[in-house]
Amino acid sequence: MTFVDFEEVPAGIDTSRAHPARRYDYWLGGKDNFAVDRESANMLAGVFPTIRLSAIENRRFLHRVVRFLTAEAGIRQFLDIGSGLPSAGNVHELAQDIAPDSRVVYVDNDPIVLTHARALLRSTPEGRTAYLQADLHDPARILAMPELLRTIDLERPVALMLLAVLHFFDDDAEVHRLFKFLREALPPGSYIALSHATTDDEPGVDVAEREALNRRAGIPFRLRSAADLGDLCAGLDLIEPGVSALSRWRPNVPEHERARPEDICMHGVVARVP
Repeated sequence: MTFVDFEEVPAGIDTSRAHPARRYDYWLGGKDNFAVDRESANMLAGVFPTIRLSAIENRRFLHRVVRFLTAEAGIRQFLDIGSGLPSAGNVHELAQDIAPDSRVVYVDNDPIVLTHARALLRSTPEGRTAYLQADLHDPARILAMPELLRTIDLERPVALMLLAVLHFFDDDAEVHRLFKFLREALPPGSYIALSHATTDDEPGVDVAEREALNRRAGIPFRLRSAADLGDLCAGLDLIEPGVSALSRWRPNVPEHERARPEDICMHGVVARVP
């Protein structure tokens, strides 16, 4: 694959530092990334060779989660924070294919994401889709943004999507604060879906060294266990099978076709707000 960096970089984009959304785009086979993102991605692949598979499995997890939330749980509103660059099978495409009146708000802090979203994302006539440039570090600002409030009704059930985003926060106390703030803003009957990197399925790994490697690759990182995610979701009703390896959360392929947990090293969970 040939990568060509933009001749004119959109305003606000720092091409001297790797960004999770662009690095993820690279692992998924996209071209909307810079040399610094690819360098960071390849550095991690040097010690975790199946990391591209991990990114792909996270995307597949998203697809199964959205189908469950729309078709089985009856959710019609989605708030996807840390959404990343648009690619095939976005949340609104999947949800609106099942329920055309679904409404989706995407949030990411990389300006390049917003640039592409405005050009590529199209809603059904019955539904609505919005893309906001904002940062999860300030959840109060996200929930107060006029475009969000024009798109979804926070008095009605919402699915909050936090996929492959919380592991970029290396302060455990901050993660709990952010999660608690967002959870308490959701009305009963809402759902929270999250995925998170772990070493539970990779025995013998030096966690501190793996986290340090990510920092050397330009992006803060924190590995957390299934027990950590369970603590985060305390008080919520976990949907079966609870916290599990991504490929084991409501799989839609035979067991022999599923990725091995040790090749993914990510957990996923979906929980209902009582």
